[in-house]
Amino acid sequence: MKLIEDIIARAKVDKQRIVLPESKEDRTLKAADLLIKDEVADIILIGDKSDIIDKAKSLNLYHIEEAIFINPETNTKKEEYINLLVDLRKHKGMTPDKAEGLVKDPLFLACLMIKNGDADGEVAGAENTTGNVLRPALQIVKTSPGIKVVSGAFLMFTPFDEYGDNGVLLFADCAVMPNPNANELAQIAVSSAQTWQALTGKEPRVGMLSFSTKGSAKHEMVDKVVEATQIVKEMSADLIVDGELQADAAIVPSIAKSKAPESKLAGKANVLVFPTLESGNISYKLVQRLGNVEAVGPILQGMAAPINDLSRGCSIDDIYRMVAVTANQAIEYKKQTI
Repeated sequence: MKLIEDIIARAKVDKQRIVLPESKEDRTLKAADLLIKDEVADIILIGDKSDIIDKAKSLNLYHIEEAIFINPETNTKKEEYINLLVDLRKHKGMTPDKAEGLVKDPLFLACLMIKNGDADGEVAGAENTTGNVLRPALQIVKTSPGIKVVSGAFLMFTPFDEYGDNGVLLFADCAVMPNPNANELAQIAVSSAQTWQALTGKEPRVGMLSFSTKGSAKHEMVDKVVEATQIVKEMSADLIVDGELQADAAIVPSIAKSKAPESKLAGKANVLVFPTLESGNISYKLVQRLGNVEAVGPILQGMAAPINDLSRGCSIDDIYRMVAVTANQAIEYKKQTI
């Protein structure tokens, strides 16, 4: 998968500070050791340095000592983070006493570090639920300007070069929003285009999927996609986007020529936005299993800084690649905020 190699290479050129709050989890430590060895990112581990190093040595890992260690109990910025959390959450009843306890929680501390400019991104979820990872992220880091929806995308590496860009496509939303309305679906599309740009460096071409192509069926679910497509065009005038399209009309030029001859996508979409989580999740898993396709994700989108949630069944390779993905998102985010 050349794109993954490119993502890792870009991360090495512009190293980002990625915090891994699950610092004593075996797979996380093994991935961190490789990431440090390969100089993919500056790795931040939350916990007592001596305890983490002892655990690493028991796993025969010898690069962990080069990580940055933040001990929640002795952190020199503890008061600074307490004040930051109180300021961010005082409207929700946050007090210094409550904040003092939360800044010792690795997941909250990681997000406070990002918000304070002390880290560039976070990867967690090997031993925590999605809810536990996202809760502090949404409370502290929050969503990107103009975006209120967090969604999840998958990079799909197919063996068929004629689809997407040399066989690579991005599917969304496959992980978060069960049934987005038209405005939410439009935000997912814009976020997905940004993710594609950040990870591939190529122009996104977004297909808004439906069971209808250009009025071939009438239904409120079709109307939602049509409305969402128009909102996307208003949000991002330069983005190549079209809908509503059936999947074949979005990715097969000959079908597009027949079903949607006026479509600017012309059957060459590389970003596919599904109308519901149900359709997106089912589709990526069927394509993955039946089509011999490598799926990388979920890649969280819409956050004001990159925070990615792992499956608790993740592999060392999954963590390694997700850190590289997170670093690329951070690089692109910095470009957009200059």
